[in-house]
Amino acid sequence: MAHYRASSEEENLMNRNSSRQNNEEEDEQEAMKYAAIEQLQRLPTYDRARKAVLRGITGGFKEIDMKDLGFMERRELFDKLMTLDDEDWHGEYLRRLKSRFDRVSLDLPTIEVRFEDMNVTAEAYAGSKVVPTVMNSYVTIVKGVGNKTGVLRMEKKRISILKDVSGIIKPGRLTLLLGPPGSGKSTLLKALSGKIETGLKCTGKVTYNGHELHEFVPERTAAYIDQYDVHLPDLTVRETLKFSTKCQGVGTGYDMLAELLRREKDLKIKPDPYLDALMKASVMKGHKENVVTDYILKVLGLEICADTIVGDHMKRGISGGQKKRVTTGEMLVGPVGAFFMDNISDGLDSSTTFQIVKCVKQMIHVFDKTALISLLQPPPETFELFDDVLILGEGRIVYQGPRENTLEFFESMGFKCPARKGIADYLQEILSRKDQEQYWANPDIPYCYVSAKQFAEGFKIHALGSVMRSQLATPFEKWKNHRAALTKTKYGASKLELLKACLEREWILMKRNRRTFFLKSIQLFLNAFIVSVVFSQQKKYHSTVEDGIIYMGAIYLEMQMIVFSGFFELPMTIDKLPVFYKQRRFSFYPSWAFSLPASIITFPLSFFEVFFVVLITYFFIGYDLTITSFLRHYLVLALCGQMSYGLFRCIAAVTRNHVVSNTMGCLAVMWLMTFSGYVLSRNQVHKWLTWAYWTSPLMYIQTAISVNEFRSKSWKDGLGVAVLKSRGFFVETYWYWIGILALIMSTILSNIITSLCLAFLKQYGVSKIAVSRDEFEEVDSSNGKEYSTTKTESFDSKA
Repeated sequence: MAHYRASSEEENLMNRNSSRQNNEEEDEQEAMKYAAIEQLQRLPTYDRARKAVLRGITGGFKEIDMKDLGFMERRELFDKLMTLDDEDWHGEYLRRLKSRFDRVSLDLPTIEVRFEDMNVTAEAYAGSKVVPTVMNSYVTIVKGVGNKTGVLRMEKKRISILKDVSGIIKPGRLTLLLGPPGSGKSTLLKALSGKIETGLKCTGKVTYNGHELHEFVPERTAAYIDQYDVHLPDLTVRETLKFSTKCQGVGTGYDMLAELLRREKDLKIKPDPYLDALMKASVMKGHKENVVTDYILKVLGLEICADTIVGDHMKRGISGGQKKRVTTGEMLVGPVGAFFMDNISDGLDSSTTFQIVKCVKQMIHVFDKTALISLLQPPPETFELFDDVLILGEGRIVYQGPRENTLEFFESMGFKCPARKGIADYLQEILSRKDQEQYWANPDIPYCYVSAKQFAEGFKIHALGSVMRSQLATPFEKWKNHRAALTKTKYGASKLELLKACLEREWILMKRNRRTFFLKSIQLFLNAFIVSVVFSQQKKYHSTVEDGIIYMGAIYLEMQMIVFSGFFELPMTIDKLPVFYKQRRFSFYPSWAFSLPASIITFPLSFFEVFFVVLITYFFIGYDLTITSFLRHYLVLALCGQMSYGLFRCIAAVTRNHVVSNTMGCLAVMWLMTFSGYVLSRNQVHKWLTWAYWTSPLMYIQTAISVNEFRSKSWKDGLGVAVLKSRGFFVETYWYWIGILALIMSTILSNIITSLCLAFLKQYGVSKIAVSRDEFEEVDSSNGKEYSTTKTESFDSKA
């Protein structure tokens, strides 16, 4: 027993010594950490914003430059600050961030969105043929031209989508937008976010902190999250979110961090080193995209598919629910203060919807941001997350106020929600004519359908409606507006950075589609080989004019196959246009930043392809065997390739539709070939068509190559000049350089037109609202009868 007692005492003594040693080591590590932080705080603010204190390889804390932060260091920061095993890890992380700002009394920007007497209307065109068939599309175009010129007059009426809606979306409170389909939820969200669609007329006033929409840039102050998932299928989830982060920038995040560091230094407050490092990395150029992207991937549960392509109906990628989360994350990565989310639960299970709304609620509550979220059928647990509820019916606000008071209001109108029924479903069905009767709770009064207009009038005289009107009557004091709340710059980064981001994305897309480019090159080389074999015997003959005409035919075929090699730009450009139009609405980048990278990326590819084509054909056919003639021949055809790419990209930007673009592309090729000067010589063209001869770039290409070849020494005794004159071509050698100049100007003009079309034309397929003749006459004869969009048909290419 004595032996065992002695062993136990020795073990306890060893444990106490080990514990004391561990405590001493921890105290020493803590002292080293704070010593490193104190040394860091002695630096100027600019240097402190670029450096942080982190644990090194040896275990001690040391000062590191954030520019040298690698992938493993970022991973360590996330692991230290965000423990995924903790159920409330996201809320805890946000509270730690907010606590750091509160300790130095640094106010964060907030946004209060008000809308008063807002009406949204659209023009409805009368007609029985409202189905968007090909024939009806052409008829609509003809009628539109006739209406503009005054030859025809199209009957049309204005229908109301939103009717005299007024309210306040308050910061720090999560608001749910409910309403049956066709009630105007999407229109309200777009109007409040400043993204009202072309063709809709919006009246009334929308203000952010007392400032109207024209006083700042709403596209970058508020984020509208669309209900449609429009993404580039060849990009991965991480690449999609990272590109969005680059375009939207960090806003005033760096200025806020610099002010935070300055105040902490003045108050001698030592921040948590890991939290400090992560905040600095999130605003540091070169790291902000990675940090913010990794953070949103964690929040939305997309880490498992981060490196999987998004995909579409042709390419297998992520699931539909994951695409919906990518659509949400694409806007969450931006530095905006107000979020308007349109039916973000579409395609998501109830658990995922709950987690996303919960994360958004934590962000809203901790940082006092503003959010209005539209959900079609939220489950009870998700409904309980919201602070306020806004209910729309037939374009009118039926209720807006705290979630807890919704049942009380409808009970005052004579309706009661059964215990068996979910509140959200009850609020949806009570506006339905066929479902409303089952909730009538006053047996003493016979049931009579209560319209949305009657509910709206009842809310106005309700206590909550009176409070809302009094709040709207008191104007927002502009001096309370935080200088960082409203964004006044059109883009989130410099134009050079945006061009670089678009170039990187275009390069990724080109690598992912390398099979398409490879097959196109193989097709071009095969065509070159066929032309070489067909004309290989001709190199023995340089004695007659007929021999020269055959050489012109070879030149014509070379031009033709190079022009057709650019045809693949049509479908590739049009496939990317829906994403461009979405990102244009959000002011991601200027239009030229989208079109120019495609020209830059395909520039070396075209020169490479044409070089091998010329290498195959030039010597087989037997053109002039001098290095000068060879290089000049190659230069013209290389510029021909650039002209072809630019032309078909321009056609895609103008037509914006696969079927129309293929038709217009074929017509353009026919125009180019017909007036190239070979099929019909200049002397054979009708005088009234002479202008067309000068508009064809292929005329300048054929002239330049022909002058280069037939004015060379291979065609002696004036034979080359005779060949040129026989087909009506110019014989002066300076026409070679005129052809070069014409090709350069044609390429530049195509790119300019492409950028202008992308900047000003709307997306193809978003047509005007149309109603049948009977409905039109019903509106006309009703003399003021309410007419809402539930009786209209609107055709949208995205639907």
